[in-house]
Amino acid sequence: MNYLKYSLRIAASLPWLPALVRQGKQIRRTVPRLPAASGPVGSSGKGSESLTLITLGESTMAGIGVDTHQNGFTGSLAEALSKQYDARVSWKVYAKSGFTASMLSRRMLPHVQEKTADIIVIGLGGNDAFHLTPPWTWRRNILQLIKALRQQFSDTPIVFINMPPIREFPAFTPLIRKIIGSHAEMLGDVLETMADPQKKVWFISEQIELARWRRRLDLPGDPSDFFSDGVHPSPLTYKIWGLETARFIAENNVI
Repeated sequence: MNYLKYSLRIAASLPWLPALVRQGKQIRRTVPRLPAASGPVGSSGKGSESLTLITLGESTMAGIGVDTHQNGFTGSLAEALSKQYDARVSWKVYAKSGFTASMLSRRMLPHVQEKTADIIVIGLGGNDAFHLTPPWTWRRNILQLIKALRQQFSDTPIVFINMPPIREFPAFTPLIRKIIGSHAEMLGDVLETMADPQKKVWFISEQIELARWRRRLDLPGDPSDFFSDGVHPSPLTYKIWGLETARFIAENNVI
C-alpha cells in the first residue's frame, strides 16, 4: 500500500519543509480567492432518453474558475453525455473547495437528497495531496466514501476522475509542483488499485498532460490558457475535462 514509498518521500522532503511552507504561504497571498460557480442544479440536452448525474468533490466539482456550473466540469460533462446518449441529462452538484475525501463523507454526503441516479462522478485528490495524506489513510477514507454512497445508491456506477495535474499548476513553484505533484500521483496509484475490484467503481487513471490535450484536440496556446488563476481550471479546461470523462464513460460502458 505504498507505506515504504510514502515514508521515503516524506523523509526526502523534510529538509525542504521550511521552504515548502514559506512558498505555500506566498502562493496563498498571491492567488486570488475565486468563488464557487453558481447554479448547482441544471440539465443539458433534449434527447429521447433521460439520465441523472450527480457530481461530488472538491474545487473542480465546485466550479472554481467559472461563473456557473453550466460552464464548469459538471455542465461540460452533462452536455457531452447528452450528445453521446441522445439524452436529457439532469444534474446536481455537491462540492466545496478545500474538501478532502474524509470531509466529503462527513460534511457533504448527509446533504445528498437524491435516492437514485444513473451515474455519480467524483473529483478528489488535490486537497489530500496538499495535506500529504498518507496513502493508507486515503485508502480508508475512499473506502468509507464508497460504502456511504452504496447505502444510498446500491447499484449506481461511480466514476472517480483523474487526479488534478498539480505538476502543471503555473502558480506553484517547482518545489511544490514536484513534492505535492508526486504525492497526488501516489494517491492516484492507490485509487487505481482500489477501484478495480470494486463493483461498478471506475477511476480514470490517465494522468492529465496539457501538452497531450493540445495535441489530441489540435489546440493552440500555452499552459496558462488552461487555468483561471494559476491553480484552478479555466472554462477551456473544464470543457475538455468533461469531454474526456464522457469519452471514458462511453468507452468503458459505464452507463
